[in-house]
Amino acid sequence: MLKWIVILILALATVTVGTLGVVFATSGGVRAKFAKMFPEPRTTVRLTPVSKGVLTRMINAPGSIEPKTKVQISAQVAARIIELPFREGDSVRKGDVVVRLDARDLAAAVESAQANLAGEEARLRGNEAQLAQARNDLQRAEKLFASKDIARNALDDAEANSLRAQSAVDATKQSIAAARAGIVRARKDLDNTVITSDFDGTIVKLNAEVGELVLVGTLNNAASVIMEIADLGTMLMKARVDEANIAPIRAGQGCRVYINAYKDRVFEASVERVGLKRLTDRDGTGYFEVEVLVKKPRDIVLASGLTANADIMVESFTDVLKLPSQAVVDRRVDALPEAIRSSPLIDKSKAFARVVFVIEAGKARPIPVVTGASDLTDTVILSGLTEGQKVISGPFKVLVDMADGKLVVDESKVKKDKDGKPLPGAPEDDAGDESAPAVSAGESTDARSGAAPAKEPAR
Repeated sequence: MLKWIVILILALATVTVGTLGVVFATSGGVRAKFAKMFPEPRTTVRLTPVSKGVLTRMINAPGSIEPKTKVQISAQVAARIIELPFREGDSVRKGDVVVRLDARDLAAAVESAQANLAGEEARLRGNEAQLAQARNDLQRAEKLFASKDIARNALDDAEANSLRAQSAVDATKQSIAAARAGIVRARKDLDNTVITSDFDGTIVKLNAEVGELVLVGTLNNAASVIMEIADLGTMLMKARVDEANIAPIRAGQGCRVYINAYKDRVFEASVERVGLKRLTDRDGTGYFEVEVLVKKPRDIVLASGLTANADIMVESFTDVLKLPSQAVVDRRVDALPEAIRSSPLIDKSKAFARVVFVIEAGKARPIPVVTGASDLTDTVILSGLTEGQKVISGPFKVLVDMADGKLVVDESKVKKDKDGKPLPGAPEDDAGDESAPAVSAGESTDARSGAAPAKEPAR
């Protein structure tokens, strides 16, 4: 008996559930009330309107800050430092003595060269006297030979003696010239014991101290660098531009430089020189060096070697439609609805198409677009959208998985508590979600099926 009662109860429950299912399926009002009681989860998104404005295409490049004028002071003679009037960080003027070397040995070398010259000049006078005597002997021998008083070999000996005397005089004259050159060189070395600054600047590095011996550079050994002097009033950023981006960069283009040491400041700059030789970075990548002249404020002293980044403005577009770059996403063509795939803005020869998403009836719908240039934040829209249309621009993690038909809601229409946190339930106005229509005023065709291409932006 109990068995039959259980069977009867189960049968009645089945009939009841089935009846409710039929009523739910055939009654829109019941479904609406049920949906309101148990709303489907929706993804909160951020909408951004398509706007007109100016877009500047930029190329970002890392680099470092260096003085435009910087010299390394090295000794041209081997000597010991006896005086360093300035220290690191001191300012120097053009002509100031920055290093003084021990000059005693070099002064003695000048005196030795002068004595050598005097000796060569004395030897010249002796050789000239011998030459005069040899010429007289030759003249007498010629007369005696003409009168047949001496033999031919005596005349030949006189001629040879005259030639040897002339050669000795010529050699001595060359020795005198070498001795004079030796004096010039010795005096130059003596002058090099006093090193002066060639321009106004600052001593940015001091590598030696008084008493140290400095050496002259050779083929395999660099010279001793005593100090570095730089003009910190005119600074350059030496930017490393990837070889794929070097083509549009020209001298005179504007830049914005961001220096890591001054996080709250932006420095205006301009391209001064574009390197013509491909260089190789430490990681093996190729780059070109671009010198950017930084407009340094007077209240800031930029240290040499600071790390920086430059945004080089290579191209500017005016009065163009633009969107945040992350709003434009790529989707597989075969994953898009048929109406989208038939759009003339879709290149059917490619596997991926570029689209943006809008909200229609609470669902995300893709619209194909044709894009132009981009800067660091925005992208130019050439075709597919009109000014004022609102597209889904974030959050980025939502856009990564956004697909046609996904339930979404504008974040501005989500009810929030006093702390700004979303409340559970439906949005404030589900019907008026301000979603952009597929067809916008001013378009000749459906945006999703292919709007007429916009004109190229003015540059």
